[in-house]
Parts: sequence; C-alpha cells; structure tokens
Amino acid sequence: MKNAGMTGLAAGLLLAMGAGMASAQAKDYKIDPNHSEADFSIKHLAISTVHGSMHGVTGTVHFDPADISKMSVEATIDVSTVDTGVAARDTHLKSADFFETAKFPSMSFKSTSVVKAGDHYDLKGELTMHGVTKPVTLRLDPPSKALIGNPGRDGKVLEHRGFMATTTINRKEFGLLWDGKPTSAGDAVLGDDVKVEIDIDAAA
Repeated sequence: MKNAGMTGLAAGLLLAMGAGMASAQAKDYKIDPNHSEADFSIKHLAISTVHGSMHGVTGTVHFDPADISKMSVEATIDVSTVDTGVAARDTHLKSADFFETAKFPSMSFKSTSVVKAGDHYDLKGELTMHGVTKPVTLRLDPPSKALIGNPGRDGKVLEHRGFMATTTINRKEFGLLWDGKPTSAGDAVLGDDVKVEIDIDAAA
C-alpha cells in the first residue's frame, strides 16, 4: 500500500510538473478586444495636449516566455472607435481631413523582429494606417506573468498575459496632413508627433 501511495504521489507530481511546463511553452494568444486599447496624445496650439483612445483591437500574439525574441504580433485596430471625449472632434477625426474611416476603417501592425534593448525590448514592424505602410519601432515593456482565468461556459480555462508598448509616430508620414489655421503667433493648431501607448490583454 505504501508503494502504491508513493506511486500515486509521484504520478501527481509529474502531472503537476507537466502542466507547469505546458503553461511555459510558446502559445498563440488571442487579443481580447474588450480589455485592450490604443491610447494616443498630440499637442494642440503648442500649449495643451489632446488625449484619445481607440478600441476594437483584435489579432494574435505568438509568445514564448523562454525566448521573447521569437515573439510575433499581428493586430488590427478599429479606427472608427476613436474617442477624444468631444463628439465634434471625433467626427472631424473620422473625416477626410484625418483618418477617412469610410475608406480606411482600420489600421494594422505586423511585427518583423524583437530585440532586447536594456530594460525593455524593441518590437519592430510595419504599421499600416490611412492606406500608408511605414516601419515603426515600439518600446515593449517586459511582458506580464501568466494569469489563469476562471473556466468559461465550455469549461476551458484560459491563460492571460498582458503586453504594453509605446511609440511616437509622425502623422503626416501617414497622410494625415490637416493643419488648420496657424495662431497669430505662428504656432500650429496641431502637432505632427503622436505618442501612442498600446495595452493588450491576450488569452490562450
């Protein structure tokens, strides 16, 4: 009986170890659009900063916790969800002066490489926005630890990971050229550089 108990205990330990090893393997994580967003900020009249966000983020993150350099990302953002807290401004952003959402309803990012850079990673890839594709580099913070979610209705338990990346892009490089009328001091109504912060919750 003692040997049987020892055998059962050993089997249990091996099973637990196997589960832990499986959770640490490379996986394709599906981005959760309900808990992911892209935030942005841009200078207005050279004195204040306008903040906004976009939701409807979808896509896949291939992630190997043992080798982050093997990570790859493909993501799409619904540009029509742009929200700056001012309805008239949001309508203007969706117009032909800016995103032209009727013609270009989404923007997308596809990574090409991940490189360790000090205390963070450089996530390089191609951003397509307003019909223009340009190379960009995102500063990727070290990905979060895995969190195990509650079982869903189908009984499947999902493993969640969080990813956060930041970058700055020049809007005019993507054809968003509207400037408005300069102030009497000659300052631009709108800055050219847009700071972007992307928060992703992805599950597998």
